[in-house]
Amino acid sequence: MKTVLVTGAKGFIGRNLIAHLARMDDLEVFRYDLENDETELRSWLGHADIVFHLAGINRPQNIEEYETGNAGFTGRICRTLRELQRTPKIVMSSSIQVELDNPYGVSKRHAEEALKSFALETGATVAIYRLKNVFGKWCRPNYNSVVATFCHNLAHDLPISISDPVREVELVHVDDVIGRFLAELEDASEPGGCFIRDTISSTRITLGDLAGRIQVYHDMRSGLMVPDFSERFNRCLYATYLSYVEADAHAYGLSMKSDARGSLAEFIKSQHFGQIFVSRTHPGITRGNHYHHTKTEKFLVISGEGLIRMRHIEGGEVIEYRARGEEYRVIDISPGYTHSITNVGQGEMITLFWASEVFDPDRPDTYFLEVG
Repeated sequence: MKTVLVTGAKGFIGRNLIAHLARMDDLEVFRYDLENDETELRSWLGHADIVFHLAGINRPQNIEEYETGNAGFTGRICRTLRELQRTPKIVMSSSIQVELDNPYGVSKRHAEEALKSFALETGATVAIYRLKNVFGKWCRPNYNSVVATFCHNLAHDLPISISDPVREVELVHVDDVIGRFLAELEDASEPGGCFIRDTISSTRITLGDLAGRIQVYHDMRSGLMVPDFSERFNRCLYATYLSYVEADAHAYGLSMKSDARGSLAEFIKSQHFGQIFVSRTHPGITRGNHYHHTKTEKFLVISGEGLIRMRHIEGGEVIEYRARGEEYRVIDISPGYTHSITNVGQGEMITLFWASEVFDPDRPDTYFLEVG
């Protein structure tokens, strides 16, 4: 069994790492944070095969805490390991700010130097990750992450402030960081020494664009418009936004249109994949009797029994398809075919519809024509 020590276990990156480590077999994880004492730290350092050193200070009350919380604590780990005569692999989360002369950057640079000296003297393997602006679930808002602050404020209908909308930031998703960390668990081929890792995939984006995308996610509940999720950054950013919505605020209603036939509600829609809507139809009621020139559709009866009828608009025989909810049978609706769906069951029929384009009242591409 491999033994892992995570310092800063209750921090943003630490929590995400531990969530992944907890699912791994043959792994014992020690979790060090502010409430743990020196005795526990020494004991765990005495057993760990790999140390993920994620603890650090980046928003102290006193400027001196930068040095004690970053360089000082790292030096303490190195001294303890020397005393114990142990050389576990150490993976440290550092920052690109080591190249700057601000107090935080200097303290992280000193922490790196302590680890480099430890690797040189003992032959231990040290991997230092100079991270950019990491974002993702569980990051603390109104602290040191613009993504977390924007997501939290918009999720709570609070204003956001952008002093320079065209200023660019370079963002790294926490899952990409964790993926690299987990790879460190498996990589036993490296010789001793200190290695700088700074090649994790990142995205450059302006603050204005960032805020605009998050605003779209916030407005999805009312406008139902879904962005282009083929772009992975959008998927990661939306997942981050949703993690800031309060647990008791995840449910919302759809705008429902009702008439004598039943009811209908749009679910989601996008310029990239069209729209999805759902209907409830009373027994004996028919919907449709229209055709499209370009728009295509898919019908899926998910409860009850329906009869889908279609006919080419230039004439010809009527084609019929029966669909029952338990069958999950999809019927494609081609352009140039007038079509309808009738509830031929004894109870209410529920149907899921997909259309290849979002409905535009100024250009509906929907023309009435009886099937037959």
